[in-house]
Amino acid sequence: MTDDRTVLLIVHIEREEATKVAATFANDLTAEGLSVRVFDTDAAQLQGAGLDTASGVEVVPAGHSASEGCELAVVFGGDGTLLRGAELCRGTGTPVLGVNLGHVGFLAEVDVEDVHEVVRRVVARSWTVEERLTIDVQVAVSGEIVAKTWALNEASVEKASRERMVDLVVEIDGRPVSRWGGDGVVCATPTGSTAYNFSAGGPIVWPEVHALLMVPISAHALFARPLVVSPDSTLAIEVVGAQSSAVLWCDGRRTADLPFGARVEVVRGDEPVRLARLHTAPFADRLVRKFDLPVQGWRGAADQRRSR
Repeated sequence: MTDDRTVLLIVHIEREEATKVAATFANDLTAEGLSVRVFDTDAAQLQGAGLDTASGVEVVPAGHSASEGCELAVVFGGDGTLLRGAELCRGTGTPVLGVNLGHVGFLAEVDVEDVHEVVRRVVARSWTVEERLTIDVQVAVSGEIVAKTWALNEASVEKASRERMVDLVVEIDGRPVSRWGGDGVVCATPTGSTAYNFSAGGPIVWPEVHALLMVPISAHALFARPLVVSPDSTLAIEVVGAQSSAVLWCDGRRTADLPFGARVEVVRGDEPVRLARLHTAPFADRLVRKFDLPVQGWRGAADQRRSR
């Protein structure tokens, strides 16, 4: 009944719990007739955790081609592992479903105790797909493009030396806005607004809002406020201090050095990330649950109270 259905597993293999849960999950899927694809770098540990490779399991090299032809990629880990999954599935159309074994796990759809429900929903194809805005990033030095990359959460320009501030000029749509000396600047998506952007003091933006965010990090300036701009804007950061050098980080995974004079441009990405969703809970509920926000005393509108 489930011919030609393949699910890719992406596992934080250094976490023993993730390996055990992923092995059980894979066995449950193959028992239902689905095929499971695992990385060759993970296969031995998954087998040691109980993965049955007798049938329905395909071992493939880790890389972008691993997700091709898969109807779903299921990630076992925290947000960092899910970001890895988004990178591996980029350009293939394969949606990513996160099973959280981390701390906050904001990108994950379900927590580990719900994994049996995930099996049932995957077998039944009972999920929806949500496309999340990404950013494309390029670096130019002396007018020459030296790096191109992308991010789901954020691109951050950070000082390269702990003992020195980095001096930056920021630009929106071809016009200079301000100059900051500090630890750097974060350019984030709405998805990334609960990540580094949040830690830097930026606003939380609902995922369905299309916008780009720019937030200074520990800036020494009269005007150093978070900026929220159109998703069609171009954000640029130039390293201008004569003693300044910086590093570009995208989702904490891809990096590039930024010498004096380097220019970073950030625009809306051409390729969204596709996240699989099992639940339709409002983002406000996810926010309260993930951050354990205090909501005691809330009664809601009168019509909500009557419907209880």
